[in-house]
Amino acid sequence: MKIERIVAAPLRDGSRLGRATSPRAKSELLVDGGNTLARYREFTGRGSYHDTPWSDTVCMAFAEDGTWGMGMTGHAGPVVPIINEFLAPLITGENVMATERTWDMMFNHASLFGVGGLTSYAISAVDLALWDLKGKLLGVPVYELMGGPARDKVHCYATGMDFDWMLECGFEAIKVPCPYGEALGNVSLDRAEDLAGLARAAIGDERELMMDCWSVGSVEFMVRFAERMRPYNLKWLEDFLYPEDYEGFEEMRRRVPWQTLATGERWVTHLPFMEAAAKRSVDIFQPDIRWVGGVTAVQKIGHIAEGAGLQVALHGGMNDSFGQHACHAMSSNTWGEFLVDSASGVPLEEGWRPTPGMTVPVNGSLVPSDAPGFGIELTRDELEAMTG
Repeated sequence: MKIERIVAAPLRDGSRLGRATSPRAKSELLVDGGNTLARYREFTGRGSYHDTPWSDTVCMAFAEDGTWGMGMTGHAGPVVPIINEFLAPLITGENVMATERTWDMMFNHASLFGVGGLTSYAISAVDLALWDLKGKLLGVPVYELMGGPARDKVHCYATGMDFDWMLECGFEAIKVPCPYGEALGNVSLDRAEDLAGLARAAIGDERELMMDCWSVGSVEFMVRFAERMRPYNLKWLEDFLYPEDYEGFEEMRRRVPWQTLATGERWVTHLPFMEAAAKRSVDIFQPDIRWVGGVTAVQKIGHIAEGAGLQVALHGGMNDSFGQHACHAMSSNTWGEFLVDSASGVPLEEGWRPTPGMTVPVNGSLVPSDAPGFGIELTRDELEAMTG
């Protein structure tokens, strides 16, 4: 069966995916995170600088018989025209089942202006829509198409600041977003150490603790940061350098040999992961399935990791149906990240659910929906209302 058409549109009405339940308790630990400008003093503590002015992108792939699949990514402003005007005409008429071929066509054709950045977001949305479509046509969940479950359930860790609530929800491992960048020097290091101390005291010594730096710094600063974290026995240190500073990752690996290093959410396509695997510059790969190139790219990264004896932990892998299916099927993916978006006292299923029909962790583990495709419970009329 052929691909009849592919169309992308901005998500204009996300209310059907929104947060329906108000907080029942207020967290006492509130910090500012996600600041891409944290190396500048004048921007420190002034809010998040990782958001963009564009909404999410919804992509729909249609087969000749009318069956459709759905994919999502971000940055609709520039991404939607890349899909509709550049990628869709290229692969319309191709075999619906040939996801490896269509991905390769998009990847190679994008070399005209570069496959990284926003182009990779566009490829991700198309690829996810085609995998969803393929699953619906065959009547099986995507994780079955990827080779079947690699385990009975995915072991999850929670990302957030509300330690008591995350433990109450049954998570046995916690990751803390660290909002303190290098602009404030020792002040940032002191505050980060205080945060690590609070987290370790709250969860105890028996649980794993991770730290996500996100506000990336220089090698010099991050070496000092890692030294400060040594007493708190971090499972891994995450997103600590500018994504394209590949030599910096090698230097960091040499200077902090005791610390497990994780990164990759802002790497796109499989190529940076291949280089990192060859040089053993990091230990855990963290691609985001909606940014890196979809299921097809994530599978390639999983195989690269297996060949190098490394691990995968998809970025936000438990926070949408796409990542859940990939985590369930990949033997190299040993962790499932769940960003706890519901406030204290609000059940996880009442928090942020960008793909209706997705499951949520129960006692720290998760099994994806076994409905065909990604199991997203949206009708075509609902999708058109959200994007029209």
